[in-house]
Amino acid sequence: MLELIILIPVLFTIPTIFAWQLFERAGSKGYFTLIPFYNLYIFLKIIRKPLWWYAFLVIPFINVFVYMLMLVELVKCFGRLRLWEQFLAVIVPFFYLPYLSARKKPAYSDPLIYPREKKGPAREWLDAVVFAVVAATIIRTFLVEAYTIPTSSMEKSLLVGDFLFVSKISYGPKIPNTPIAFPFVHHTLPWSQTAKSYVEWLSLPYYRFAGLDKVSRYDAVVFNYPAGDTLSDRFQSNVSYYSLIREYGRSRVWSDTRNFGNIISRPVDKRENYIKRCVGLPGDTIQVINANLHINGKPSVVPGTLQFKYMVKTDGTGINQRIIDKLNITEGKRSNNPDEYYFWVSQDVADELKQLSNVKEVTKVIEDAGVWSPEVFPNSENFPWNVDNFGPLPIPKAGQVIQLNLTNLPIYERIIHAYEGNELMVKENKIYINGTETNTYTIKMDYYWMMGDNRHNSADSRIWGFVPNDHIVGKAVFVWLSLDPNKSLFGGKIRFNKSMRLVK
Repeated sequence: MLELIILIPVLFTIPTIFAWQLFERAGSKGYFTLIPFYNLYIFLKIIRKPLWWYAFLVIPFINVFVYMLMLVELVKCFGRLRLWEQFLAVIVPFFYLPYLSARKKPAYSDPLIYPREKKGPAREWLDAVVFAVVAATIIRTFLVEAYTIPTSSMEKSLLVGDFLFVSKISYGPKIPNTPIAFPFVHHTLPWSQTAKSYVEWLSLPYYRFAGLDKVSRYDAVVFNYPAGDTLSDRFQSNVSYYSLIREYGRSRVWSDTRNFGNIISRPVDKRENYIKRCVGLPGDTIQVINANLHINGKPSVVPGTLQFKYMVKTDGTGINQRIIDKLNITEGKRSNNPDEYYFWVSQDVADELKQLSNVKEVTKVIEDAGVWSPEVFPNSENFPWNVDNFGPLPIPKAGQVIQLNLTNLPIYERIIHAYEGNELMVKENKIYINGTETNTYTIKMDYYWMMGDNRHNSADSRIWGFVPNDHIVGKAVFVWLSLDPNKSLFGGKIRFNKSMRLVK
């Protein structure tokens, strides 16, 4: 944080230097533009803004927006009142400020003296809209963004219908891969189901600014869906493209547009946003034993509320809906047997169900060890794992050299090819990376392991594997509103006891 407070104003010196002659024409010394921090003080005096603005110039990312306003005010002092002129001052100050300096007229006008241009209603609205869009874009790109919880994968820690703020400054905001996009939407235009909201002819490389902290174990993290690089525009990310390939074969998925739609790709920043809890850090070893998570050989203690699937057997009578509501059970169904229910609940709720007079048995539903689930990462018979008995699996970290063979290649192939951009090929039982035969690979990025607190109803790292560092978006920090999607506005829709709370 201290580095950012110092570095960003220093970087502002670079564009300010190009205002050397403008400073002189305003009655100041041109060489003041060379002095970090002091140049901004002089800048504020020239444009006649209060010195409390200076406080915002040392707040990371907000200071970028404030400096842009300062550039606008500077060119106004030299008669540049048109919107396009102010736009050029903000976007290309390196060219526009010297151009303005070369034009001797108009002269500097003190902002407290010269008459302001009277704007018509249309111009007033346009300026307000542009200002709002730019400000909101900067805030949601670099500081904080609002999200909604759409699924129950984090129940009861985060609920369907929770509206939360995600801090991007916590781990450091990323430069957008696709900077030219329709504002305030993610990957699809609002009036279409498939039209892209962004253009890809301008694509920026991955870069993350320094953040306030690093991803910590048990943080609730928002990230771009790793398996969302390729998908069917009919199913979007609701059904994984890779699961479709495993079930129907690549040839049919790509050719049968009637059933699968068109197959498309998305850059990292336009993949679906997921939220899970980070349970594994780079270098950790994770293992799930009978649905219990172990990290580095020790049982984990998750701060949220874990839920699992339980079979509840009754004496043949039903379970009253009022009891279900009282226990806050939001997920459940009756099985084909009239005396059996399945509920996704916490251990505490399961214990309360056991106390009901008509309940004979409450059993956690756990898949047996050694029973292979093909949908579970790494989708290979060499690793007969399922969601309840998984691993042990080491989590790769940057700089780590891993030994490769045909047995463990399924674990690392997406890292090598999809995430780190290498050409991977197996030929005659030999592994080739970028055309060179090898049995080792050096990991370039850190990776994380994400799991939902609703362990038996969460598509998470157990299904699609590691989350690369360049997919991390931010930290969920605050729920400002919680709405129950199953209730009416005047029937308890607003969950007041779940609103205005910190995310644990």
